[in-house]
Amino acid sequence: MAARGARRLLGSLWIALLLGQSDPAAAAARSSSQSPAGSTVRTFTPFYFLVEPVDTLSVRGASVILNCSAFCESSPKIEWKKDGTFLNLVSDDRRQLLPDGSLLINSVVHSKHNKPDEGYYQCVATVESLGTIVSKTAKLTVAGLPRFTSQPESTSVYRGNSVILNCEVNADLVPFVRWEQDRQPLFLDDRIFTLPSGALIISNVTDGDGGLYRCVIESGGSPKYSDEAELKVLPDPEVPLNLVFLRQPSSLTKVTGQSAVFPCVTAGFPTPVNRWMRNEEELTTEGSERFSLLAGGSLEISDITDDDAGTYACIVDNGNETIEAQADLTVQAPPEFLKQPANIYAHESMDIIFECEVTGKPTPTVKWVKNGDMVIPSDYFKIVKEHNLQVLGLVKSDEGFYQCIAENDIGNAQAGAQLIILEHAPATTGPLPSAPRDVVASLVSTRFIKLTWRTPASDPHGDNLTYIVFYTKEGINRERVENTSRPGEMQVTIQNLMPETVYVFRVVAQNKHGPGESSASLKVATQPEVQLPGPAPNIRAYAISPTSVTVMWDTPLSGNGEIQNYKLYYMEKGTDNEQDVDVGGHSYTINGLKKYTEYSFRVVAYNKHGPGVSTQDVVVQTLSDVPSAAPQNLSLEVRNSKSIMIHWQPPPAGTHNGQITGYKIRYRKASRKSDVTESIGGTQLFQLIEGLERGTEYSFRVAALTSNGTGPATDWISAETFESDLDETRVPEVPSSLHVRPLVTSIVVSWTPPENQNIVVRGYAIGYGIGSPHAQTIKVDYKQRYYTIENLDPSSHYVITLKAFNNVGEGIPLYESAVTRPHTDTSEVDLFVINAPYTPVPDPSPMMPPVGVQASILSHDTIRITWADNSLPKNQKITDARYYTVRWKTNIPANTKYKTANTTTLSYLVTGLKPNTLYEFSVMVTKGRRSSTWSMTAHGTTFELVPTSPPKDVTVVSKEGKPKTIIVNWQPPSEANGKITGYIIYYSTDVNAEIHDWVIEPVVGNRLTHQIQELTLDTPYYFKIQARNSKGMGPMSEAVQFRTPKAESSDKMPNDQALGSTGKGIRTLDVGPDYKPPMSGSNSPHGSPTSPLDSNMLLVIIVSVGVITIVIVVIVAVFCTRRTTSHQKKKRAACKSVNGSHKYKGNSKDVKPPDLWIHHERLELKPIDKSPDPNPIMTDTPIPRNSQDITPVDNSMDSNIHQRRNSYRGHESEDSMSTLAGRRGMRPKMMMPFDSQPPQQSVRNTPSTDTMPASSSQTCCADHQDPESATGSYLANTQEEDTGQNLPTAHVRPSHPLKSFAVPAVPPTGSTYDSALPSTPLLSQQASNHPVHSVKTASIGTLGRTRPPMPVVVPSAPDVQETARMLEDSESNYEPDELTKEMAHLEGLMKDLNAITTA
Repeated sequence: MAARGARRLLGSLWIALLLGQSDPAAAAARSSSQSPAGSTVRTFTPFYFLVEPVDTLSVRGASVILNCSAFCESSPKIEWKKDGTFLNLVSDDRRQLLPDGSLLINSVVHSKHNKPDEGYYQCVATVESLGTIVSKTAKLTVAGLPRFTSQPESTSVYRGNSVILNCEVNADLVPFVRWEQDRQPLFLDDRIFTLPSGALIISNVTDGDGGLYRCVIESGGSPKYSDEAELKVLPDPEVPLNLVFLRQPSSLTKVTGQSAVFPCVTAGFPTPVNRWMRNEEELTTEGSERFSLLAGGSLEISDITDDDAGTYACIVDNGNETIEAQADLTVQAPPEFLKQPANIYAHESMDIIFECEVTGKPTPTVKWVKNGDMVIPSDYFKIVKEHNLQVLGLVKSDEGFYQCIAENDIGNAQAGAQLIILEHAPATTGPLPSAPRDVVASLVSTRFIKLTWRTPASDPHGDNLTYIVFYTKEGINRERVENTSRPGEMQVTIQNLMPETVYVFRVVAQNKHGPGESSASLKVATQPEVQLPGPAPNIRAYAISPTSVTVMWDTPLSGNGEIQNYKLYYMEKGTDNEQDVDVGGHSYTINGLKKYTEYSFRVVAYNKHGPGVSTQDVVVQTLSDVPSAAPQNLSLEVRNSKSIMIHWQPPPAGTHNGQITGYKIRYRKASRKSDVTESIGGTQLFQLIEGLERGTEYSFRVAALTSNGTGPATDWISAETFESDLDETRVPEVPSSLHVRPLVTSIVVSWTPPENQNIVVRGYAIGYGIGSPHAQTIKVDYKQRYYTIENLDPSSHYVITLKAFNNVGEGIPLYESAVTRPHTDTSEVDLFVINAPYTPVPDPSPMMPPVGVQASILSHDTIRITWADNSLPKNQKITDARYYTVRWKTNIPANTKYKTANTTTLSYLVTGLKPNTLYEFSVMVTKGRRSSTWSMTAHGTTFELVPTSPPKDVTVVSKEGKPKTIIVNWQPPSEANGKITGYIIYYSTDVNAEIHDWVIEPVVGNRLTHQIQELTLDTPYYFKIQARNSKGMGPMSEAVQFRTPKAESSDKMPNDQALGSTGKGIRTLDVGPDYKPPMSGSNSPHGSPTSPLDSNMLLVIIVSVGVITIVIVVIVAVFCTRRTTSHQKKKRAACKSVNGSHKYKGNSKDVKPPDLWIHHERLELKPIDKSPDPNPIMTDTPIPRNSQDITPVDNSMDSNIHQRRNSYRGHESEDSMSTLAGRRGMRPKMMMPFDSQPPQQSVRNTPSTDTMPASSSQTCCADHQDPESATGSYLANTQEEDTGQNLPTAHVRPSHPLKSFAVPAVPPTGSTYDSALPSTPLLSQQASNHPVHSVKTASIGTLGRTRPPMPVVVPSAPDVQETARMLEDSESNYEPDELTKEMAHLEGLMKDLNAITTA
C-alpha cells in the first residue's frame, strides 16, 4: 500500500506539470492527502513567526525591546540582524537576547556623530536541518536632541476669536510635547487642542485664556522649555474686522488607519463659520463617525481609508465676506498579501512556481529569500508575472523555506512556504525496462526540439510504458524533466529553448515496477534565430520632469510577421544594472528615475518567434531640480576680530540634482536669531565674511543653489570673533609637542600648536634628512596637525624638525629622530613624545583626531585597535569625560555599512568579524559636544579559519563512452574562511560504513571537478566531499548516491571485467587505459597493488638501519666524553701554574685598563676537525649577578635591539640585564679572579652626548677551542648620563672584524693579580692620563658574520671574569680624522698580535 501511494503521488505530480496546472503544490497536496500510512512522503513542518518586530520610537538613554517569537516543533535559534549584518550579542554589554527571542537594548546611545542603535532590525529564526526564515524589518528611530525650530510669541486676540501659538519641533519629538499656562499643565479639550506639528490652537477665546504660555519637550532627562509668550485677551471690537487666515490647511500624506487634521483657523469680526468640501462636494460632518469638526473650524479625519484621498477645501464666511483655502490628502498603504506562497512537494528535475500577489501604495517591490539568503535571478531562478518565483530543474539543495518579502516606503511584509524534494518511490520486485533505443532529434528549431525513440529491448511492444525526458544545457548540472502525455507515446517536444545553444537529452522508460535504465546522452544544438523583427526605427527620448522620461519609437520596417509587443530597456549611465518593462504601444513614460541623471534607452520588438534586433542606445538626462541635501563639512575659521572665513564641501554626489550655480550663506548674531543676513556667492567653496563686531558669537549656515532654486541648508554652527587681533610682530613660539611614528618607507609626524595662541601661525615647516634635518623641507597649512613623510629608505636614521612660521619668519624648531623599520620587521612601533613638561593645548574646534591607529590581528574574528591622542599629556592618561568611537567595515560587499563602538580607553577589541576578511578601521574622539574628524584608517585582515560549511551542489555523472568512469562536480563552500587549497572525495558502496573505510580521492588546488575511474558496473556508490584550507579540513557534504551503468561497449568489456574486482583503498594515481594489473597478490581497482612480501622486506630494512644508527651514536658519545674529561684536567692544571704565584699588590685606585686583552684560548692553532669542549655545562666560572655585567644576545635580535635603542627614551632595565646575564652559565669559561671592589665609574666620551659602551673580556690560559665556535655577539649595558638633547647617530658597517671594537687607553705595566680574591665584574672606567678614542660602530646586524682564524676581543676593564664574546652598540659622533687615527691604531694592534702569536 505504501509503495502504491507513493507512485500515485509521483504520477499526480508529473501529470500536473504536463497538463500545465498552475498550482502543482495543490496537486501534490491532494495526492499526499490520499497517501496511506507508511508512505515515504514527508509532511510539512509548521515554522512561522508568532510575533515580529515593529517600528519603534525611543529616546536617548532609554531601554527598548524589539519583540520576536517563532514557532516550530523543534525550538528555533533566534538571531538578529541590524542593517543587514548579524549582531554579535555574546560580547555586547548593552544588547541582549531575551528567552523568547526578543532583543533588549539597554541605555540607547545617540549623538550627532554616533548613532549605533538607530537603524533597521530583522529577526532570523533557524532550525537545524530544516531551514531559516526571516521576519519583516523594523526601524528603530531615536528622537534627537530637544530643539525648537520655532517658539511661541506674545500676541493678543479678541474675545471669541481663535489664536495659534507656535511650537515647531522635529516630527519625532512631537509625541513628547505638552503645553503649560502660567507654568501649570494645560489640559486639552474640544476648544483647545494641538496640531501634529506641536502648535497650540485656542478657539472661542475667553478671558480665562489669557496668561503666559510655554511648550515643554519631555524626551527623557530634564525637560526643555520654550520661551514664554503672553496672550492678552481683548474685548470685542465695535467695528467689523476683515477675515484673515491664521493657519491654512496644508497638503498631507497619511497611511491607512492613521488620523489627519486639516487646520483652518481664522480671525475676524463678526465671528466666522467654517464649512468643508471634498472633491467639490459638500462634506457632512454631523453624525459621521470618522469626520469631525474641531472647535475653530479645523477638520479631523480618523481611521483613514483609500476613499478619503482627494482635495479638501475650507470655506470661511462671516456674513460680510468669504475666504477659501485648499489642501490635498494623499493616502498610502503598506504592503498586503492578496495571495501567499503555498507549500510544495516536488521531485528532482521538476519545475515549480511559488506564487505571491501583493498590493500597496506606492506599489511594493518584491524580493525572494531562501533559507534567509537572497535569491538572485538566473537561468534557473526566475521572477515571472512580476512577483512569482519559478525554479527550474530542481536539485536536492533547493529544498527549504522560501519567503516572499514585499516592501514600499510605508513598511514591509513577508510570507513563506516550504519546498520538500521527494525521493522516488522504491521499485517493487519485478523486471525494470532497459534503456530506450535510438533516441534522435527528429525536428530541431531555434526554440524547440522534437525527440523520438524506439521501445527498450526488454519490452519490444512497450504499450504500458511511460517515458521521462531529462534535459539540460551543456555544462549545467541542473536537469529539467518532461513527460510523455500518454502511455506508449515515443515522442515529445521540448519548448522554450534558447537559439544556438547545445542541450543534452536522455530518456528513461518506466513500467509498473518503476523507472528503468537511462538512454545514452544525446547532444543537440538549436538553430540560430531567424524571422525575427528588425530594430525599431526613430527611437527618441525626452525628459519631462526631474524623475520621468518619455520614450517613443516607430514600427520596425522588417517585422517578419505581426509584432506582438515591445520590451523597453533602460539603465543609468555608468552602471551595469539594466532594467526592462513590457510595452504594448509605441511610447512609454518611465517614472521614478534619479534627478539630473543620464539614462540610456533601447527597444526590442517581439513577434511569435521571439525577440528581434535591439535598437541603438539613446541617452537622455532627466531635468534638474533643487539640491536634495545640504553642503557638507561646514567649518568656521576666525581670521581676526572682524572677519570669519567659512569653508564647506558640496552636497554628497547624487544629491546635486543639477549644476551647482552658487551657495547661499546666511548668518546672524547668536543672541539675535531673527536678524539674519544673507549672502549669495559663486561656486567657490569658501567665503570671507567681513565687517563683524569684536568678541561676538555668530551663527552660519550654507545652502546650495541650482537654476531651480535653493536646496536644504546645513545646521547652524557658531564661532566667536576675537576681542583683539592676534600678534604678528614676532615669530611663533615652539610647537608644544612633536610625535613620530616610523614605518618601513615613511614616518608619520604629528604635533600640537604652540602654547601661546596669541601669535599668528600661518603654517608649519617640516625638515628631515638622514643624519641632518636640512635635506628636505615641507610646508603645510596652519590647520594641519599631522603629515606623512613618504619615499624614505628602510632601516635609516632620520632627524626631523618642526617650526611654526608666519609672515615675520620661522619660529624655534623642535627636534625629533626616528629609525625607519626594516623590510622584514612587522612589529609595531610605539608612539613616543619628546619635549619639555606637558603644556595643555587650547581646545581647537573641532578636536584633533587620534593618531597612530594600529590594527593587531588576534584571531580569525578578533582585531585589537590601538591609538594615541595628541591632546592628552605625554603619559596618555585620560582624566576627563572624553570617549572614543571606533568604526570599522569591510568592502565586500561594496555597500557594507560601518559598525561603531564606544570606549573610554586607548584601545578596543573588535570581535565578531568574518575570517580571512580585510577590514578598515578609524577612530574619533568626542568630548562633550565637540568631536574630532575620523582618524587615518588602519587595515587588518583576520586570520583564516577551517571551512565551516561543506562544498555545495555535489553532482555525479557518468563519463560518456566510459561507464566505469564517473565525473564528480561541486561548488566551493559558501563559508570557505580562507583560500581553498584542495578537496577530498570520499566514496563507498555502503553509506553506513565508518568514514575510515571509505575510499579517498584527494584533489589539489581549487578544481571543482574530478574523474574517478575503474568503478564496478551496476553498483550504487555514495560520495561525500570536504574542503580544506591552510587551517584544516571543513565539514563533509551530505552523501550523494550514483549507480554506475549495467554494461559498457563491447570493445572494452573484456579488459574492464578483468579489472572489475571489488576492494577499497586510497587512490594515488589515475589508472590509464594501458594499465596492466599484477598477475598475483591482492589488487584494488581503486588503489595501487602492493605485494605482502615486499611490505615485510621494507619493514625489516627500516628496523635494521635504525638499530645500526643508534649503536654508532652511543660509541661516538662515549669516546667524546673521555676526551673531554682529560682536556678539562689539563686546563685546570695550566691555570693553576700561571696564576698561583702572583699576588695583587695595589688597590682599586691603581688599576688601569690594559690596552689589549686577548682570548689566548683562541690563538693556539689546531686541526679544523678538532671538536670544542663537548661539555660546556661543567665550567669553573661562577655565574655573574651584577646588573652591569656584559650581556650576551643572539644575532637574531640585532635589528630589534638596534631599533629599540633609537626609539625608546630612558635607561634599559637593570633587572632584565641581570636575567640575561644569569643565562651565561651554560657557556664554557675559565676563572680569572680580580679585585672585588672596582671603581664604579662609567666611561664617557667628551664632547659627545652619547656614552662610550663598555667592552670587556678576559681570559685564562690557552684553551684548545675551535675558532669557528666563536660568534662575538654581546651587548654592553651602558647608561646615558647626559641630559642634553639626543643628536643623530651615524652607523658604519666595517669590512674588518676588528673595526667593531672600541679601544680604551693603554694601562701601566707591572700590575699583578691576586688569585685568592673573589671574582667580581667591573664597570667600565675612565683612564686619567690617556685619551679615549671613539670609533664608529657597525649596526648590530653585521656582527658575528666574519670568523677570522684568530678572533680577538678587546676589553675595557681587566676584571670581568669570563671569556666573553662582545657586541657593541656605540652611538658616538666622529670626524674623518678620528676615523683615520683609529684605523692606524688598530693596524698596530694587529702587528702586536701577530708577534705574540708567532712567539
